[in-house]
Amino acid sequence: MLVELPYGETHLTAELPDEQEIHILEGKLQSYRPEMSEAELIRYAMEHPIGSPRLSELAEGKQNVVLICSDHTRPVPSRLIIPEMLREIRKGSPEAQVTLLIATGCHRSMLDSELISKFGEEIVSKETIVIHDCEDEAQLVKIGTLPSGGELVINRLAVEADLVCAEGFIEPHFFAGFSGGRKSILPGIASRTCVHYNHNAAFIDDPHSRMGILEDNPIHRDMLYAAKAAKLAYIVNVVIDEEKRVIGAFAGDSNHAHLKGTEFVKELMGADAVPSDLVLTTNNGYPLDQNVYQMVKGICTAEAACRDGGVIIAAGECRDGIGGDSFFRTFRDCSDVSALLEEFRNTPPEETITDQWQSQIFARILEKHKVIFISGVDDAIIRDFHMIPAHTMAEALAIAGDLLKKEKYTITVIPQGISVIPYVK
Repeated sequence: MLVELPYGETHLTAELPDEQEIHILEGKLQSYRPEMSEAELIRYAMEHPIGSPRLSELAEGKQNVVLICSDHTRPVPSRLIIPEMLREIRKGSPEAQVTLLIATGCHRSMLDSELISKFGEEIVSKETIVIHDCEDEAQLVKIGTLPSGGELVINRLAVEADLVCAEGFIEPHFFAGFSGGRKSILPGIASRTCVHYNHNAAFIDDPHSRMGILEDNPIHRDMLYAAKAAKLAYIVNVVIDEEKRVIGAFAGDSNHAHLKGTEFVKELMGADAVPSDLVLTTNNGYPLDQNVYQMVKGICTAEAACRDGGVIIAAGECRDGIGGDSFFRTFRDCSDVSALLEEFRNTPPEETITDQWQSQIFARILEKHKVIFISGVDDAIIRDFHMIPAHTMAEALAIAGDLLKKEKYTITVIPQGISVIPYVK
């Protein structure tokens, strides 16, 4: 059997042995075609809000409106969404002062060129835009205590607003269950210490903190509380395909509209899986496979479909290399992954450091699975990450066969590792 897997802007071909039991795990995302255009989907969602009045009605009598927008790290089609939201807000309150608050979370600030690329020159030149800074004390204010016990500290502009609304997009998230909805507040406009507390080791370790899971997910629970405390009244969230085109839109109450969107995503991306001895995965090609740090997401998808002690082959070009020096040093300086994992688990929530969650998830996978990594990164660096380097799919499959040490084994292939939620039978 020949299977193609995205790799950078090209593909790798895996020639799988016919004598093995082979499963291909794919959702319906690639084949789904909506009946309306992107603009029509967004407009229809806003005209039929879920669990909420229309945005124009919510805006009536409001003088100070904050519209939370995604930043440069999120492929949200803001050029399509924001003009529609502004139009609705000003229909209800023509004199309202509207601030576009960029939800950077703990990311860097946005460049002017990135703002123009995302929103267009007209919005950048005419609208009031403020970029959230998670470390600027003057911007931040405490508004409560999270269910986890951490302080809920968010951007002052949202706290002082008469109406808070947000745009976003919904996709599977490897520890929050799904992106979108409540994430506009936490981590979107929260302080760094608040975000770190929410991403603490105990929560990351919880079996409910996984892709596609919201029920009993402690990270999601904190985020829901934050959205309610911040009075996030209305959202427009979209679902996009591999070409970044809108294929679904959900507007209205920040919780109910988001849940409806997650149901749509589960229908498109959910796939039944059986625990396999060998799992092949990718990060959907470029730009999602641009570095090792990002590749943890696709490897996390493979983890869900791989039996304990099984082997994972991950293919990602990684043209930008590692993706995080502290992330790399954590594994380079570690001689025992199990000891590293235990160190994370013993870290109190208030002492969580940047990227600890990414390292913890990766260490969890490495403790249970051998990972063979096909990339353009130097072999020595891949070994420092406690993975096995390979240069071709044929070489990776040969290494996997040697590691499994048995004639018959099961293989699961996940060609689009970011776009599938494996549900293990």
